[in-house]
Amino acid sequence: MPFLQKYWWVVVLAVVALFIFSGANTIPTLDEQVKASWAEVQNQYQRRMDLIPNLVETVKGVANFEKDTLTQVIEARANATKVTITPDTINDPQAFKNFEQAQGQLSSALSHLMAVSENYPQLKADQNFSMLQSQLEGTENRIAIARRDYITAVQAYNIQVRTFPGIIWAKIYGATAKPEFSAVEGAATPPAVKF
Repeated sequence: MPFLQKYWWVVVLAVVALFIFSGANTIPTLDEQVKASWAEVQNQYQRRMDLIPNLVETVKGVANFEKDTLTQVIEARANATKVTITPDTINDPQAFKNFEQAQGQLSSALSHLMAVSENYPQLKADQNFSMLQSQLEGTENRIAIARRDYITAVQAYNIQVRTFPGIIWAKIYGATAKPEFSAVEGAATPPAVKF
């Protein structure tokens, strides 16, 4: 024990260094995971935006029905593209909420379109429509997975910046909690189909 009595400060310094270096990279690492997850969410939303014009044109070409439904889809897509997305969106709760609402309206309009299409055999039989519907359904699933991954990344990040010792590093980095996705109003209600 004479070593510890003589060099106690080395042990204290080693413990402090371990504390500093073990947490110093955690918040930036988690922040990058949040950004990557958010980029994948945006990627999947963009994929959906690219598919919608094809879907709408196919529906228009096959059947002249439910013009209101097609108009809702077109307007919802236009509104969703009006919301400006920047890398800072995940740090701005209001911008994040606006983005969420626009995407929720688009999801609702697409759900309504798919529900209405079930009552038109000519449309259901069209191969192009079936292919695009399948792609759109796959995209919606990818969006759900990307959102789930984003939620998980945000949860890990937020826990780190709100708990000890991460809260110390959060103060040093100026890190704050990131907004999480939440269901848009009316998301639990299935689309109503009226004829």
